Amino acid sequence: MLTLPNILTLSRIALIPVFVVLYYLQPTYSTTPVFTWINFFLTGTFAAISITDYLDGYLARKLNMTSQLGAFLDPVADKLMVSTALILLVDFYPANTHWYITVCALVIISREILVSALREWMGTIGQRSTVNVSFIGKVKTFVQIFAILFLLYQQPFFGLPSFEIGVVLLLAATLLTLYSGLIYLKEGIKTFDY
Repeated sequence: MLTLPNILTLSRIALIPVFVVLYYLQPTYSTTPVFTWINFFLTGTFAAISITDYLDGYLARKLNMTSQLGAFLDPVADKLMVSTALILLVDFYPANTHWYITVCALVIISREILVSALREWMGTIGQRSTVNVSFIGKVKTFVQIFAILFLLYQQPFFGLPSFEIGVVLLLAATLLTLYSGLIYLKEGIKTFDY
């Protein structure tokens, strides 16, 4: 059923290709660097994608429009959004000088795959509710989004160094990712038949 929250989730997925195109239009990737406001539009697009992440869940609960389609699409959209942005950032910041960004991206994406597989397993045995999104998982997503926003912007943000702030937030997000992943894994292991 195409409710307003589901439409917002689908629009989030539809904006990902726009985000990728804007990313590659950055002066670093263009033969003629004429896109002086590109980082603003790039960051704005990711911010819009991120805001719909909050809005779709809020509206689904507020308007009592939760659905199985929404429960499926929302985490998929989240993972597509964050994974795409992290892969592009690894591309932008070379591993020989910014290896920590690559390591953080690998950890975050690996955790997302692990937790998705764990949720699928739990669903097959009828215990999906034991690996529902926890508060720490929501905090992790929030910190990831802000880390990505700062790393995308690249220019001083009200006089503050965007890159350095982004790196600190990305490291914090990676630690939260590991911690929340361990929580999910601990709950999932209880159901395994050794």
